[in-house]
Amino acid sequence: MHINTVAMTTIQTFTFGPFQENTYILSDETKQAILIDAGCFESSEQQALASYIKDNKLNLVKLINTHGHVDHVIGNKFVYDTFGLSTYIHKLDLPVLEALPRVAQMYGFHAEAPPAPAGFIDEGDQIVFGNTVLDILFTPGHSPGSVCFYHKAEQYVIGGDVLFYGSIGRTDLPGGNHAALITSIKTKLLTLDDTVKVYSGHGPVTNIGFERKNNPFLK
Repeated sequence: MHINTVAMTTIQTFTFGPFQENTYILSDETKQAILIDAGCFESSEQQALASYIKDNKLNLVKLINTHGHVDHVIGNKFVYDTFGLSTYIHKLDLPVLEALPRVAQMYGFHAEAPPAPAGFIDEGDQIVFGNTVLDILFTPGHSPGSVCFYHKAEQYVIGGDVLFYGSIGRTDLPGGNHAALITSIKTKLLTLDDTVKVYSGHGPVTNIGFERKNNPFLK
């Protein structure tokens, strides 16, 4: 667990579960906060998430999913039960989200059905909390409705499982499309400035310039 403070946004990263999924809490000076991709599964992980919010006196106002895969939504019900928040997700990933109990069973564990989304998000929409505004980028390929969240002024992207340090999201799961993923990365992410940091759904932080030059999947 570590904290990155980027200008006025504080980005808190938790790495949860057997999938080592990155869950993010973003907050600003108003103490309003959003949670992106609730991957908390074990009770200790749930407690760590709740304690961070309480200890920092944050007002959690939104739960958002970059996409609906099990490792990113397994904590949605906990967030709903604890904070009364259901997720916002792209409508094309609703079937992925709703498959959670079945997919969890395939991986050998139990998961209750997730709460129905509070609403749907798409490119052209914005995520607003406190004084912070994130633009939504539609980046399908890893899943049909994958999205990223971009802060232009502070030069960061919360990218889900689209682009990783030296790698890209897998496309062998139902709804995955390799060609679509490469197109998404090249037209939505590699068009950003080299200095833009990418907070991925797994692994360390990277940046657009490094991936443009070094990512073997983008040659």
